[in-house]
Amino acid sequence: MQEWKVEKCENSSGPTDVPGFLASGIHADVRLKQNGQLDLGILYSPTPCTVAGVFTRNRVRAAPVSFDEDVLAKGTLLHGVVANSGNANACTGEQGMANTQEMAALAAQRMQTPEDSFLVCSTGRIGRQLPMPQIRKGIADAADALGSQPSDGLAFANCILTSDTRNKKCTLRITNGSTTVTVSGVAKGAGMIRPDMATMLAFLCTDLEMDTASLKAELKAAADRSFNAITVDGDMSTNDTVLCFANGASQVKWAEADDAFKRCFREALLKVCEHLAYLIVGDGEKITKVVTLRITGANNESDARQVAYAIAHSPLVKSSWAGSDPNWGRVIAAVGYSGVPVHEDRLCMDYDGTAVVRKGTPRDENLPKWKECVARKQFEIHVDLGMGEAETRLIASDLTPEYITFNMKE
Repeated sequence: MQEWKVEKCENSSGPTDVPGFLASGIHADVRLKQNGQLDLGILYSPTPCTVAGVFTRNRVRAAPVSFDEDVLAKGTLLHGVVANSGNANACTGEQGMANTQEMAALAAQRMQTPEDSFLVCSTGRIGRQLPMPQIRKGIADAADALGSQPSDGLAFANCILTSDTRNKKCTLRITNGSTTVTVSGVAKGAGMIRPDMATMLAFLCTDLEMDTASLKAELKAAADRSFNAITVDGDMSTNDTVLCFANGASQVKWAEADDAFKRCFREALLKVCEHLAYLIVGDGEKITKVVTLRITGANNESDARQVAYAIAHSPLVKSSWAGSDPNWGRVIAAVGYSGVPVHEDRLCMDYDGTAVVRKGTPRDENLPKWKECVARKQFEIHVDLGMGEAETRLIASDLTPEYITFNMKE
């Protein structure tokens, strides 16, 4: 009897790797610059899907976020999403909501699907109304461009980008003999990155058949360990959205699956989310370092996260990372002011497995190795609080002069 296993799909095209999903990405000139940049697309399944979503906790919420939450609360089957970059449709009042509703209605009409069968996502500049003449024509063009070519998935991945320098995609397959279930995703994000979640959009697709409650639970679990465990600059966006569509095309049913399959599916979903999340931090605006913070020995996970964010959001710490300076004192200082009760004589710290501090005492003899570690583009800092058994992991970035210059203007 064969066993389920998870396999990576090389040369991922994103959502069109999943049977039954079509995608497109076109230039609608949402930015009104006539530069040819792809900025509007449709992700579509002719077969109705169960859909789950995870959204920003920012109390200033873009119109598409509120709209999507309302649609998903109904629990109805959906056919897809229309997405645009270049304009966030956030802080746009009643007109912004009316424009969102029109986008969803136009997509449904064009695809001849039921009313309220499309979601909407927008990303870009906050505080400006969408250019609806361009949006209306763009939705029609995007619908006409839907096809079955793998490159259509790449076009969709590219049309959601803003300050990103590259698209972000990942596909995994769960196989057992001739039976295959696919999980794929695309994402965008480079700045204003901090849970929950980031100036970030992510679209996940699977051909597994799942009920809404199960899909929502699995997505939340994966998002908490991936998209909600990253930070670039500590700023929380108005538009963060992760959507997961399940169309059942594989004819594998979650309700009938054994524990071995469910473990593999959870592994695949988490790995896709983690890979996309890592790519987001790695593409942070003008960053040069990606740093994994691993906090162990906490009394609870909340304390571990609080410590991790104190380190990750310290301008002094982030600046030292940019300068390849192993200034571990700044890290320990951040641990101390995090608000979590700690004892200096219990603290241990490593750079990439090289001892820095042991129970509050520095290991100065390792200074040359510390310098080697923090000079790398990717490295890990492990802090053991020596208090309990809980732990967490957070992916962070450095702070460069170029980041400041980049964000001084539009």
